[in-house]
Amino acid sequence: MPSITTYRLTKRRVDAMQSNETLWDSDVRGFCCRARTKRKLFYLKVRARGRQRWLTIGEYGAPWTVETARREAQRLLGELRNGADVETLRHGGRAGDPTMEDLCRRFIEEHALHHKKASSVYIDEINIRNHVLPLVGKIAVKDITRADVEAFKQAVRDGSTATKPRRGERHTRFGPAARGGPGAANRCLALLSKMFNLAEVWGWRTEHTNPVRMVAKYRENRVQRFLSDHELQRLGEVLATIEEETAISPYVIAAIRLLLLTGARLNEILTLKWAYIDRRGSFLQLPTSKTGPKVIFLNADALAVLDAIGRQSDNPYVIVGSVDCQHLVNIQKPWRTIRSRARLEDVRIHDLRHSFASIAASNGASLPIIGRLLGHNQPQTTQRYAHLAAHPVREANEQVGAKIAALVHPRTKTS
Repeated sequence: MPSITTYRLTKRRVDAMQSNETLWDSDVRGFCCRARTKRKLFYLKVRARGRQRWLTIGEYGAPWTVETARREAQRLLGELRNGADVETLRHGGRAGDPTMEDLCRRFIEEHALHHKKASSVYIDEINIRNHVLPLVGKIAVKDITRADVEAFKQAVRDGSTATKPRRGERHTRFGPAARGGPGAANRCLALLSKMFNLAEVWGWRTEHTNPVRMVAKYRENRVQRFLSDHELQRLGEVLATIEEETAISPYVIAAIRLLLLTGARLNEILTLKWAYIDRRGSFLQLPTSKTGPKVIFLNADALAVLDAIGRQSDNPYVIVGSVDCQHLVNIQKPWRTIRSRARLEDVRIHDLRHSFASIAASNGASLPIIGRLLGHNQPQTTQRYAHLAAHPVREANEQVGAKIAALVHPRTKTS
C-alpha cells in the first residue's frame, strides 16, 4: 500500500489545495481536508466495529477554520474513546433515526466520492442541495414512503425548489440555478433510488422497501437537433472568418472543429491530452469517459486540425486554457457568439455530436457502426438514430420499386 504523506494543516496549505486533493493532518490522526469541485470540507476518518467511518466536521470557512476543525476532531476522538457510538456522532450527536440529510451526506462520502467521476459527484451534490434537502431532508430515512416520493417528483417537476440567479447571470452563489422540470425530476428519482438501495445495505431501511420502486418517470421530449448541409456550411464559413479576425481563441475554434469531425463529447475534447493521440492508428485512446475507457477514431481532417494546433511544451493538454498547464474549461460564451453569427441560435454544442451521427447515417452507416463511432456501450442508446439510418434503405427501396414497376408495367409504345 502506498504511504500517505501528512503535513500539519495550515490555512496556507488548505487555501492552495486543488480540486479532488486530500491533505492529512500530522497532529491529529485521521483528520483531513478534502477539496471538492466548489468547496473544501474537513473530515475525521476513524475505525469502529472493524469498518472505516468518515465523520464530517464541516466546510472550510467560518466557523470551521483549520484550528476549530482540528479541535472538533480531537473532541470527536475523545468521545469515541469514552464509548460514544460512532453512528450517533455521524448524525451530529443527535439521537434517533438517521434522516435523509444524513443519508445524503453518507452517500457522497462513502459511495459517490469513491465510485463516481468528479463531474458526476458535482451534479449529485447540486441535485441534493437544490431538491432533496429542501423537500425531504428532515424526514427519517425509514419513514419515506412511495407517496412521499410521488410528491417529491411532482414538486421538482413543478419547480417548487427553483432558484433564480442574479440578473444577467446563469448561476447562483451556490452553483447552477435550479429550474425543475420533468428532466430534473427524473434525475432526482434515479439519485434517490440509488441512495435508498444503499440505505438498505447500511441497515437504515428494511430490505426490499425502496420507495422509488414502481414510481414512474416522466416522459421527456428530448429534442434532437441536426445541422443541415447548408447550416454546416454557414458554420464553417463563420469559423474561418472568426479565425482570421483572431477575436476568439484559436483553441476554441479547434475544439469546435474536432467536435464536428469526431462526434466526441465536449468534455472529451476539452480534457484531451497529447498522450492520448495514436497517430499510427489514427485514433484517440481515452482512459476514461462517460462510458469508461474509449476509442475515438480520427479521420484525415481531424488529424489535420490536430496538426495545426500549436503544442505547448509545458502543457499536456491539446485545448489549452488561460491557466498555466491546464485545459480550456468552458467554451459556452464564444459558442454563443459563433452560433449567433452563423444564424444557429437554437443549436447546442452537443448537437454537433448529433449532426456527426446524422451524416454517418445518411451515408449508409449501420446503427452498430454509428454506436462504435460515438462510443455507445448500449445498443439502445444508438436507437435514437434509427430513423436516420433508414434513409439509405428508403432510397434503395424506391430504386427497387421503380425498377420492378418499369418491368411489370411497361409504358405503352406510341406509333
